[in-house]
Amino acid sequence: MSVDTALASQSTDIPASRPPRSLFSDAWRRLLSSWNGRVGLTVTGLIILIGLLAPVVNPYDPTIDSNLVDSRAAPSLEHFFGADRLGRDMFRRIIHGTRISLTIGFVVVFFSGGVGTILGLAAGYFGGWTDSIIMRVMDVLLAFPAILLAIAIVAVRGASLTNTIIAVAIVGVPGYARVVRSIVLSVRERDYVEAARMVGVRDSRIMFLHILPNSLSPIIVQVTLGVGGAILFAAALGFLGLGAQPPAPEWGAMIADGTPFLRQSPHMVLFPGLAIMFTVLGFNLLGDGLRDALDPQLRD
Repeated sequence: MSVDTALASQSTDIPASRPPRSLFSDAWRRLLSSWNGRVGLTVTGLIILIGLLAPVVNPYDPTIDSNLVDSRAAPSLEHFFGADRLGRDMFRRIIHGTRISLTIGFVVVFFSGGVGTILGLAAGYFGGWTDSIIMRVMDVLLAFPAILLAIAIVAVRGASLTNTIIAVAIVGVPGYARVVRSIVLSVRERDYVEAARMVGVRDSRIMFLHILPNSLSPIIVQVTLGVGGAILFAAALGFLGLGAQPPAPEWGAMIADGTPFLRQSPHMVLFPGLAIMFTVLGFNLLGDGLRDALDPQLRD
C-alpha cells in the first residue's frame, strides 16, 4: 500500500468535526430540550398571544356589556365561563384582563429590573461606601414584609393601576440589586476587566460594556421569574381593592367580586384563579428552563 493510499484511508476514519454553535443557538436548543422550557414557552406564548389579540377575539367592551338577567349565570354555550353578578361575560373579561396582568408584569420588571440592575452594578463594582449605602437601603426595604410595604405605598398614593405598578416595582428592586451585586463581585476580578482598567477605560464603559453583558444570564432568569411574581403580587393587591379599580377586568378584583358568592357561584372565583395560576406557572416554568439553558456548566 502506498503512502498516499494509507493517508487517504486514515483521513476517512476521522469523524467530521461538529460545526461550532453560538451561545444563543446552544441555549435555545437546550431550552427546547427541557420539559420546563417547552411547557413554559408554550404557555407564556399562548397567554401573550391572547393578550395581544384580545380586542380581535372579543371586540366588545367587557366593562359595560352587562345584562342583569344573566347575573351569576353558570357556564354554558352562551357564557363559556359563566357571568358575574352584573351579568357580564366572565370569559370575555378574563381575556381582556390578560392585557392588564401582562402590562403590570412587563412594566414592573422593566422598572424594577432596570433600577435594581444599575444599583447592584454600582454596588458590586465600586464597593466601599457606595456598596454600603446601596445595600443598607435595600436591606431596609427587605426588612418590611413585601405585601405590607406595597399596601402602604398604595394607601399613601391612592388605589389605581398606576400606583399598583409603582408599588410592586419598588418592592421588586432589592431582589434584582442583590442578584446583580453578587454576580458583579465575581466578574469584576476577571482578567479582561483588569486589562480594561490598565489601559485607562472609564468605569462607566467597563461596567456597561464589559461587566454587564457577561452578567446577563442570571438577570434574564430573574426577569422571567419576576414577571410571574409581579402578576401574582398585583392580583393580591387587586383582591384587597388596592389595584385596578372597577369596572376594569383585573383578575384579583374579579376574585374579590366573586368571593361573597363562592358557594352559589364558584365559577366567579374559579376561572380568574385558574387564569392567574396558569400565567404565573408558565413564567415560572420558563424561568426554570432558562436557568438550565443559560447555565455555562451545562454547556456540552
